[in-house]
Amino acid sequence: MRYRVEQLAAACEVSVDTVRYYQSRSLLPQPEREGRVAWYDEVHAERIRRIRDLQRKGLTLEAIGRVVRGELGDADADLAAAVAEARGEIGEDHPSLDLEDFAATSGVPASLIQAVEREGIRIGRTVDGEMRYTPADTELVRTALRLLEFGLPLGDLLGLARDADGALRGLAERAVDLFDQHVRRPIQDTSGDDPVAAAQMVEAFRELLPAVTALVSNHFRRVVLEAAEARIET
Repeated sequence: MRYRVEQLAAACEVSVDTVRYYQSRSLLPQPEREGRVAWYDEVHAERIRRIRDLQRKGLTLEAIGRVVRGELGDADADLAAAVAEARGEIGEDHPSLDLEDFAATSGVPASLIQAVEREGIRIGRTVDGEMRYTPADTELVRTALRLLEFGLPLGDLLGLARDADGALRGLAERAVDLFDQHVRRPIQDTSGDDPVAAAQMVEAFRELLPAVTALVSNHFRRVVLEAAEARIET
């Protein structure tokens, strides 16, 4: 069956602009052209349905592009979905917000949020070219606002946040490398790219993430308390 672009959009329950956007991102094969008319077929329809399904799982268009190009297998796609779920960015219970709604929800002026991000401290995340924020980000900036209310200087807090961000990103890269080398790759080598491998990787990720984050947060809390105790004693 052949479709014109408006027919394809209707069949897949998306807008014409969405079809054209996917095409501009090279997520869809080029249509067959007869003069000025572009014709699409079931391959395009199935691809759009696949893209929509992956989006509902929380994958970004960048990750989806790798999946549909065959650069990521189904197991990695499921792992990416588990990562997105852990970030709290999918589902009706975890809506993402634009800057204006985020500012209104968090009670922090948009100008202050932008100033913080200009300092290199990322609060939100760029999703498909637009900065989006999650409920976890809302709680983060509310916590920061409480620190300011205690009288801590904004400049000093930003400096502390920059230092922490740099250190934690390096630590996170090492943790991800360990997971990749000692969990993901061995599972793929033994199970291939099948549902068993996907389930094993997702289960390992879901167990290891809270364990690692608890270790880091508990250690930092201990170190802070030790520093506070030392300051009191001197």
